[in-house]
Amino acid sequence: MQDEESSLRRRFREVVTSEEQLRTVLGAPTDRAVAKVVRVIDEHARRFIAHAPFVFVASAGADGMLDVSPKGDRAGFVKVLDERTLAIPDRPGNRRLDTFRNVLSNPNVGLIFVIPGVTYTLRVSGRALIVRDAELREAMAVNRKLPEHILVIEISHVLSHCPKCMVRSGLWQPEAWPDSSNVPSFAEMLVAHGKLAETVEEMQTIIDTGNRDRLY
Repeated sequence: MQDEESSLRRRFREVVTSEEQLRTVLGAPTDRAVAKVVRVIDEHARRFIAHAPFVFVASAGADGMLDVSPKGDRAGFVKVLDERTLAIPDRPGNRRLDTFRNVLSNPNVGLIFVIPGVTYTLRVSGRALIVRDAELREAMAVNRKLPEHILVIEISHVLSHCPKCMVRSGLWQPEAWPDSSNVPSFAEMLVAHGKLAETVEEMQTIIDTGNRDRLY
């Protein structure tokens, strides 16, 4: 890892190595930016989470390697258990267990909640635990199908993130969306990266079947 970092540094002439260098250029945060951090899930954060159908979960393994995993379901699928605790059900996926394996060795996680059409996001950080409590699993069932595991997070801080990135990207403005006709399909990427024996068409059929029959 150190060799890779050294190789990367050699490619650039002006590498920033301290917060002091950053502050010299960017200055200090406003009082508002500092004060907006809260230590509990208050009514405002609770309402945001209740309307969010999508959350990114960032985690890191014992080796320091990072991962960000998207989680999505109907709005409100992430449950607020109390002012310090969230619960995220694990729905059927690829069984890589990237987040879970990281949490087993390093419980620190970061979340970004996203609501379609809303131009700011909600950031949450805390420590996670993987649980299988029957009562909680039953409470988070969909179509009578229980999640096998639930990621429970004891939050350390919560803050809203300003809309500038959403405004610049035009994320919720269809007229600003780029032409995606040349973007490879999920099937194409899987076949190419995995060097799979299946054709793209066969892989697409597998994906379509999973999206139809194995959501829960």
